[in-house]
Amino acid sequence: MVISRHVPFGLGLLAFFASTVNADDAFSSNSRWGLGDWGGGRTWLLERGYDFMLYYVGEVASNLHGGYNKDKTARYTSQWAIGTHLDLQKILGWEAAELQFTITERSGNNLSNDRIGDPRTGQLSSVQEVWGRGQTWRLTQMWYKQKFFDSALDVKVGRFGEENDFNSFPCNFQSLAFCAAPVGNLAGDIWYSWPVSQWALRLRYNIDSQWYVQIGAFEQNPSLLETGNGFKLNTSGIRGVLLPLEVVWQPSFGAHQLPGVYRLGYYYSTAKANDVYEDVNGQPQALTGKAFKSHSNKHGWWLGVQQQVSTHNGDTSRGLSLFANFTIHDQATSRIDKFQQFGMVYKGLFDARPKDELGLGLARLHINDDVGKYQRQINKVNGLDDYDNPLYQPVQHTEYNMELHYGVHVTNWLTVRPNLQYVRHPGGVDEVDDALIVGLKLQSNF
Repeated sequence: MVISRHVPFGLGLLAFFASTVNADDAFSSNSRWGLGDWGGGRTWLLERGYDFMLYYVGEVASNLHGGYNKDKTARYTSQWAIGTHLDLQKILGWEAAELQFTITERSGNNLSNDRIGDPRTGQLSSVQEVWGRGQTWRLTQMWYKQKFFDSALDVKVGRFGEENDFNSFPCNFQSLAFCAAPVGNLAGDIWYSWPVSQWALRLRYNIDSQWYVQIGAFEQNPSLLETGNGFKLNTSGIRGVLLPLEVVWQPSFGAHQLPGVYRLGYYYSTAKANDVYEDVNGQPQALTGKAFKSHSNKHGWWLGVQQQVSTHNGDTSRGLSLFANFTIHDQATSRIDKFQQFGMVYKGLFDARPKDELGLGLARLHINDDVGKYQRQINKVNGLDDYDNPLYQPVQHTEYNMELHYGVHVTNWLTVRPNLQYVRHPGGVDEVDDALIVGLKLQSNF
């Protein structure tokens, strides 16, 4: 059936619905969406530039052994994301223009807060990545993107987070140590990842089909992290600007053209940041009690690698992929100064389950030595050496995280990922027992 472009949009849509048959049913395993194709209307809209999205992520975790509090329990947390992506070239005739709008809602509780890590320090990572940044509704994306000069220049402006473009990494693992931009997980005081958004500008120049370079400017405003400011649009409370710069290489190797993504980046924050050890006079703050030294900026580096290294019997949609991420943060102002992460994902290990995934990851989070030195001095000044004393400041070193999961492709719109996690020295505190956690992650596209 052909609907004339001169017919009003609503009438054309009703006419299409009336004439469509054999569309994907809601909750069919073959449907692209859990709610189905709306009698064919969703495909009709998509072809004309209107893409509507409803995503759900739910995560359950239970402490099987160890951790700070050995009382066994289970915790559940979730996120809903609803939004639309508009292809303005199809809708309005604006060449190479797009608009994205997304609202998210998070709820639930996190096992890491009081079972895995010592509440006085917390866990450096989290066994439920979807928890955090306030369990509330937020405006997460509201941006406009336009390409120029045959798509060589890509400009994005509006409300969004750094991880959408910079230091990007998938989020299929349940442990936060292997989810999304590592910089946002480690330097969260200045890098606001999903679901927080801020006013931002990103410029990308595509050098060729494999290389591009990009730079951004993001509002650095701590008030945006507050639960009641999920839809705040004004800039009151702004402290500075975060400036990330990144070079990205996307090669393909071998006869099967196996894809890879390699990222090298640097961030610079113009906001003032406190020293983690020295006071205003350059002396140990724990001993003098004076205000911490203030620095005019904060910065760090990252390197990210993702590479498919094999196929499964020649099928490039299946096979082994490796990944690694490294970050380094400045010693003067950063609580966590180093992060290393390695892992693998094998898609389609079994012929009977070609879309399932097996994932394994190992991460190391290192606390700045100056932070540990400060904590020891604080305890000495206060005359404390008993870890069980509630006033004692636990001394932090290094935390290790491991996750093994199997992603079951239940339908085209639902993936279930049972997982087993192991946390060594939660919070980087040697006195806290290593923890074994069982988890379950649900990802659905309605």
